Amino acid sequence: MEIFSAFGLSASAGLNAYIPLLIVALLAKFTPWIRLNEPWDALTSWWVIGLLVVLSVIEFFADKIPAVNHINDAIQTFIRPAAGAIVFAASTSVVKEIHPVLAISAGILVAGGVHAAKSLVLRPAVTAVSGGTANVPVSMAEDVISTILSILSVVVPVLIACILILVTTTILWMWLRKIRSTSSVPKTRT
Repeated sequence: MEIFSAFGLSASAGLNAYIPLLIVALLAKFTPWIRLNEPWDALTSWWVIGLLVVLSVIEFFADKIPAVNHINDAIQTFIRPAAGAIVFAASTSVVKEIHPVLAISAGILVAGGVHAAKSLVLRPAVTAVSGGTANVPVSMAEDVISTILSILSVVVPVLIACILILVTTTILWMWLRKIRSTSSVPKTRT
């Protein structure tokens, strides 16, 4: 089950770097739901938890201020994949069959992919369509989705697997449909 949790947590990190890290840290500290092996158990340190709270608050407000949110997204291009790598590796550290380098790489790719889709496709489209007025509600929705996805990834990892399969299948279907529609368009002579 840890692998499903890892994918969900790293996808969540692509939306907000600190929420899944904070949720993993708090659940590992206070519940039996997550067991972190060394060196990932450092996430349960009060210093790390405090730092994650401060960073979460900073990112929350930075992502709600026009123009600052674009700077924040540029900075987060490096932080979100790193956070995805940490939560993926930490949540799969009890699975001996997964090499840590593979876990870190998978976390970087998942979180980086979600962040790229968000910052290169979703946010520019929202800004263009709404003139920037929808950025704050979209940012709040991303925070809520990141929180819910992180919690569900730990509590009900099988549900996350189903959601990931559904989303991936839908995206592939839409992509193939677009390819077919663009290839069937007759070319005009000039």
